[in-house]
Amino acid sequence: MRMTWQLLVAAAIVTGTPVGAAAAPARVEQAVAATGQRSADNVALDASRKPAELLQFFGLRRGSKVADMFGANGYWAEIIAPAIGSRGRVTVWQPTQFLDNERRARFASGAGRNGNVVLISSPFEAPDLPPAAFDFMLINLDYHDVYWENAERGIPRMDPQAWLARLHSAIKPGGVIGVVDHVATTGSEPRESVEKLHRIDPAIVRADFERAGFVLEGTSDLLANPADDHSKTVFDKAVRGKTDRFVMKFRKPKA
Repeated sequence: MRMTWQLLVAAAIVTGTPVGAAAAPARVEQAVAATGQRSADNVALDASRKPAELLQFFGLRRGSKVADMFGANGYWAEIIAPAIGSRGRVTVWQPTQFLDNERRARFASGAGRNGNVVLISSPFEAPDLPPAAFDFMLINLDYHDVYWENAERGIPRMDPQAWLARLHSAIKPGGVIGVVDHVATTGSEPRESVEKLHRIDPAIVRADFERAGFVLEGTSDLLANPADDHSKTVFDKAVRGKTDRFVMKFRKPKA
């Protein structure tokens, strides 16, 4: 089954057209506002995610080939698919550890209804993505889990640099990767902060991506919340949905 999805993605890339002009803010805003085309659960997340502003910061473009990492809930695919138009393509990657038949069915009845969206899966520790395939990749609130391990859920101890090498290979030269994650206290050891709180020090993320060959192009305080208590787990009711979040835009150099 995984090979079938890979062939679909590869075909879309070969037959796709070049990336066009930047997606106008109005086009993205229209996709966000089309609540009748989106799941109610996803619409409820808009206030804390500010999707139109975030995608504008990352520079989403019409016709883009997009990788939505960990995106099986369909949140970003529901918005990005109409914003990039029929010449674009959203490839949603979900770890096999977090994808069952019920979740596949929910995706198919939601974001998967868009003709330019495809869902693929491979083990968390080994993202299986086609090479030089994507203009834009988004990792929203999930990169920290590369430092997580959980035997019960089948998550082995991972090497973040090996994991990022796979992503680096999948992005086209000049392509962008956007990262949003929960802020941990400065200087926190990542495996400890992730295991305990599911947070990560932004400095760790920047260093990881720069070692992998990406260049930091910009940061944004769009999702910052100085009132957040960094000592609380992100699942604590007092902070859930309101955590202090960093936003980083990385680019893969053309040469």
